[in-house]
Amino acid sequence: MPGKTGSRGAQAQAATGMTREYLTFRLGNEEYGIDILKVQEIRGYEEPTHIANSPAFIKGVVNLRGVIVPIVDLRMRFGCEKVEYNDFTVTIILNVKNRVVGAVVDAVSDVMEINSEAIKPAPEMSSVVDARFITGLGQVGERMLILLDIESLILSPSLGLASADLGA
Repeated sequence: MPGKTGSRGAQAQAATGMTREYLTFRLGNEEYGIDILKVQEIRGYEEPTHIANSPAFIKGVVNLRGVIVPIVDLRMRFGCEKVEYNDFTVTIILNVKNRVVGAVVDAVSDVMEINSEAIKPAPEMSSVVDARFITGLGQVGERMLILLDIESLILSPSLGLASADLGA
């Protein structure tokens, strides 16, 4: 729901009983989900052009049909151990408030419909992902998905990819 984040957002969704679609992807052994409406396309990983003095998690930029797209390695951003890119490594092209950004992930799993009643608030604890960027935990069968507020993550000042006026 717009304007809702964190556990309050999951609680507000649960009250409405609505179903949403999430693109699921893997970072290491963990499976994450992001709102499918933020996804523009999924591309195989291609080495971006490095930009000097950028943070390590900003891999560089690529030219996507005339649009210069910054590429963020989510594994590095979340402080996960580094792995070699392989044939499963993909870049999820996101469109967040008219800002196009690529997110490198280990692999894309699938698109899942999750009923809001299956989304539980994330517990208050220390983790590699700042709790502000977790909308909840989705239970689908035996799978537990960490649902990310990708818009808040991409527009966060720590990434430095969007000016303050875009985040408003």
